[in-house]
Amino acid sequence: MANPGRDVLVGIDAGTSVIKAVAFDLAGRQIAVASVPNHYTTKADGAAFQSLDQTWIDCAQTLRDLGAKVEDLAKRTAAVAVTGQGDGTWLVGAKNRPVSDAWLWLDARAADTVLRLQGSPANRARFEATGTGLAACNQGAQIAHMAATTPELLDRAEVALHCKDWLYLKLTGVRATDPSEASFTYGNFRTRRYDDVAIEALGLTARRGLLPEIVDGTKVTHSLSPEAAAATGLLAGTPVCLGFVDIVVTALGAGIHTAGAVGAACSIVGSTGMHMRAVQNADVHLNGEGTGYVIALPIPGMSAQVQSNMAATLNIDWVLNLACDLLSEFGTKLSPSDRVKRIDEWLQLGRPCAHLYHPYISDAGERGPFVDTNARASFIGLTSESRYPDLLRAVIEGLGMAMRDCYAAMGGAMPAELRLTGGATRSRASRGVLGAVVGAPVRISMREEAGAAGAAMMAAVALGAYPDMQACIAEWVTPLLGQVETPDPELMQIYAQAFPGYQQARRALAPVWEEMARQTNAGRYPEVLPSITRVERRAVQ
Repeated sequence: MANPGRDVLVGIDAGTSVIKAVAFDLAGRQIAVASVPNHYTTKADGAAFQSLDQTWIDCAQTLRDLGAKVEDLAKRTAAVAVTGQGDGTWLVGAKNRPVSDAWLWLDARAADTVLRLQGSPANRARFEATGTGLAACNQGAQIAHMAATTPELLDRAEVALHCKDWLYLKLTGVRATDPSEASFTYGNFRTRRYDDVAIEALGLTARRGLLPEIVDGTKVTHSLSPEAAAATGLLAGTPVCLGFVDIVVTALGAGIHTAGAVGAACSIVGSTGMHMRAVQNADVHLNGEGTGYVIALPIPGMSAQVQSNMAATLNIDWVLNLACDLLSEFGTKLSPSDRVKRIDEWLQLGRPCAHLYHPYISDAGERGPFVDTNARASFIGLTSESRYPDLLRAVIEGLGMAMRDCYAAMGGAMPAELRLTGGATRSRASRGVLGAVVGAPVRISMREEAGAAGAAMMAAVALGAYPDMQACIAEWVTPLLGQVETPDPELMQIYAQAFPGYQQARRALAPVWEEMARQTNAGRYPEVLPSITRVERRAVQ
């Protein structure tokens, strides 16, 4: 149990764009937030990388800033919990020093290696164990690519970590990872341990020594080191909890699983779109295409079945920027709150299903429920009657169609209830469209910082503040779920009829995307055309 007088839990969420530190009381009420923008670099060859040292500096800064907002934070902190962006490769060598910059989940350099590994007879066995499709963002693929192209990096490395693991190392001096990332990358989601079949399928048996100890943060904590205490302003010896990967702790904090809710699902509609349902391990559906993730939840015997769109609100940002750019020509600027208001207004003016929009706006293509690095966004059905509200509505509908596409790939019925969190869910009209496309009533989570909260919930269980995660959910999550919002039955029918056309069109567009990539790359990089026009694809048939 937490020490008397220690009444604060601190959750760290090291995302791709922002690192946050959030203070909660032991009953889950949010006290204060501090944040620092994250820093990473991208290059034309598909590289996306980040400094390990800078990430720690930024993390420590958020904790010091939080200390300035919460009186006596250091003395009051019962535990610190850390989560962060998933996938990617954070190599650490002698004396716990970085070997190189981290390869992020955005990095596409391993695409050709993924193609090679997907063609191996052993790949299906790897998928059956991990429950996770292979993509260039995955650490296993990235290390396999390094082994083939830059083995000297691996030779200098002593351990391969993920973002939150690196921060845990800096906080505690302990090299470890959690059961969620360990099992969906190299292991078996049923046992939550490393799996020889999965490691061998990646061709990494000789590099197995790079894999760290697996630590379940609901059961085990380590102490904040004196060095970390000096950097963060917290007290040495404070318990530190290694959270599960940000995807599932965010879903946990947002309501992916609550007592008595049968068939509920959770979608995080942020920069990317993460679509998840909590299932007993025995009920996991592994699709024939080998796509998606199965990620252990910090609840015994349960996993999140996940499909992920590469881009979600990035599509909304793009279409809103079209309007903002035009308005700025006439001296008008829209604040963030104005944008939400305008979205609702324009959605009401737009015609339902006037156009089809495929929301593959990311330069990295798409990864769920199919994998194609060449996939690109498009409108279908433009006419002389098309107006801007129609386009904006089509973009929101396209996000809903992509969401439905992902849930369909998980097998079984559509969600009976959809819990939503993320930037796009602030608009009630947008929620109405998303719910109608999926065909499910919607509830939003009032939890502002679900990722940090989910990590802090793990610490609360580890400390004994709650007997188990179910009890913690009952106090931290369930009371913060909003009222049920029932979608318009007529809209549901319209979208249900349009969905097969959406799927048919995205399958038919695959060769067009490939040809466009060939033409584009031929102009930019003619000397390397053969290697960069190969397509990474596992299309749903």
